[in-house]
Amino acid sequence: MSRTGRAVEFDRYGDVDELHFVTQELPVPDDDEVVVEVVCAGLNHIENFIRKGDFTDRLPLEFPARQGSCFAGIIKKRGSAVRDFAVGAEVIGHAIGGGAHATYVTVPASAIVKKPSNVPWEVAGGLYLAGATAYDVVRSLHLGPGDIVVITAAAGGVGHIECQLALAAGAKVIGTCSPPNHDYLRSIGITPITYGDGLQERIEKAAGRPVTAFIDNFGGDNPALATALGVSEARFSSSEQRLDIEMRYIRPERDDAEPAMVLAAVAKLIAENKVRVLISGFYPFDYIAQAFDDLAEHHSRGKVVVGMQPVETGARSHWYLSGKARSTHEATA
Repeated sequence: MSRTGRAVEFDRYGDVDELHFVTQELPVPDDDEVVVEVVCAGLNHIENFIRKGDFTDRLPLEFPARQGSCFAGIIKKRGSAVRDFAVGAEVIGHAIGGGAHATYVTVPASAIVKKPSNVPWEVAGGLYLAGATAYDVVRSLHLGPGDIVVITAAAGGVGHIECQLALAAGAKVIGTCSPPNHDYLRSIGITPITYGDGLQERIEKAAGRPVTAFIDNFGGDNPALATALGVSEARFSSSEQRLDIEMRYIRPERDDAEPAMVLAAVAKLIAENKVRVLISGFYPFDYIAQAFDDLAEHHSRGKVVVGMQPVETGARSHWYLSGKARSTHEATA
């Protein structure tokens, strides 16, 4: 077993150029903790904002700071009080307050769940924050058969999971997105609608009857749009509500059991093929700064993740930095 690894840190608020690697010794867990060797870790938009200092009032950082809430990996060590997970177990988890962008992450055993064997590593590694947020948002609206729900930014990391959860609840789902994402949304059973002038009329035509719920992942004019569509306040989920949920799941209390319960529920839905998480950007750990840049460009549908030990890291590793199909597609659309 290797005794050292690497972790990504930053010493002050700023852009991705503040990120740097530091050597990481193999941690020693406390009695109720496990040390996980990370296989894949997810990136989230909100992590860019936190690193830039946009949320110092809600999530102040102590430097040097680390990021990364979502991970999947293999348990390397466990504390003396841990009984539910063996060394060598494959798990999905969340790093309380960050730290998953590393070779090793140490977390309470209550912050991990078993990884279903049929869930790919990259999906598992990017699941926690987007999956838990989407689950809570959709759950709050009590959707069911007969509902028609509009979901904005429907092809994004949280949005595409919300779409599938709403569909699984029996609702008809209309998703707003850019034209290059239409085919993807159709492939998962969503009715795509393009942003821009005339949006209300296009939604009403696609719905065929009154819209009953609205999930806003973007803000802007969407609250007014929901009102114009006749959606009641009780069935409107705002971008501010989504932010509150994300903040709660990024830094939950150590003894808070709900994050792991929700994570297990979402992982089960994926294992049962009721939700399919799209990974549109996969980067070696060495290219985590470029992965964050990719995410910040808002070109990615679904999730962007990093792999700690990808197969291709040699002479052809420049492939990861080449233009992606979605970028070419959007440039010519």
